[in-house]
Amino acid sequence: MKYISDLKEGDTLGDVYLCKFHSQAVTRNGKPYINCILQDRTGTLDAKIWEPNSDGIADFDTLDYIQVVGDVTRYQGALQASLKRVRVAQEDEYIPADYLPVSKYDIEEMYKSLREVIETVKNQYLHELLKKLFIDDQDFVKKFKMSSAAKSIHHGFVGGLMQHTLAVTRLCKFYTKAYPVLNHDLLITSALLHDIGKTRELSPFPQNDYTDAGQLLGHIVIGTEMIGELARDIDGFPEKLLRELQHCIVAHHGELEYGSPKKPALMEAMALNLADNTDARMETMTELLDSTKPAEGSNGWLGYNRIFESNVRKAGEWN
Repeated sequence: MKYISDLKEGDTLGDVYLCKFHSQAVTRNGKPYINCILQDRTGTLDAKIWEPNSDGIADFDTLDYIQVVGDVTRYQGALQASLKRVRVAQEDEYIPADYLPVSKYDIEEMYKSLREVIETVKNQYLHELLKKLFIDDQDFVKKFKMSSAAKSIHHGFVGGLMQHTLAVTRLCKFYTKAYPVLNHDLLITSALLHDIGKTRELSPFPQNDYTDAGQLLGHIVIGTEMIGELARDIDGFPEKLLRELQHCIVAHHGELEYGSPKKPALMEAMALNLADNTDARMETMTELLDSTKPAEGSNGWLGYNRIFESNVRKAGEWN
């Protein structure tokens, strides 16, 4: 099998891929075509079927494993496939594990690191809250291990939520050393909890799509509610501490236009926002550099990227 990450312009496709997305569309000239997104464990590839009524195109739908034949081209700086033959694959023609993107880090090792971080939180109420969720609630732990941190953009893979959470927590740990005025236990607890709502906002793989709760509430509101439910089961949990913890979650996107119901009012909330944004953008750039190959003659430039609003490329290697 040729993985998506290894494809380049001019290649011919002839393998089985997971159809992550499928929709009917019409060109400006009124000609029907099919949009779909192919996926394997290394990434996704936008694909078009320009002749959907031809004999070589069988019926298929989202989340089907499909055998495809086509060509890899480039459109607006990104690779794209033009499919000429498609059929639903038989079960003995593919191994499902090849089609789910997975973190490059060992999930169990990351979970071990997360538990070690919990032991650094000495406040009895915050420590008990973390323990109830990340250790005692094995149903949640299983979901957390398998969840992505996003439908797309960054950390959109199995273990992505764990990887992102640990990266944000490590940045916050650095902040507490650089700026001792920060409340260590509040910030680290907030970092560990900031995206727990994504376990309910997004459905499990291979769908990895927004649930009804995700569409209606979003992970910030969901996560804030989850924290309130946990705190209410802990005798004597201080109301002021709960409000400060919930504020950090509510404000962790930093700006109202980025989805935060409130802007940071605590230094810990500000630090969490900076750590969250840093890891999200660094991972987005990492995935972009790993998945996009510069066109011939482009001098390494990858083309305009709408997320960064800039033409980007990888820095040169210098001695």
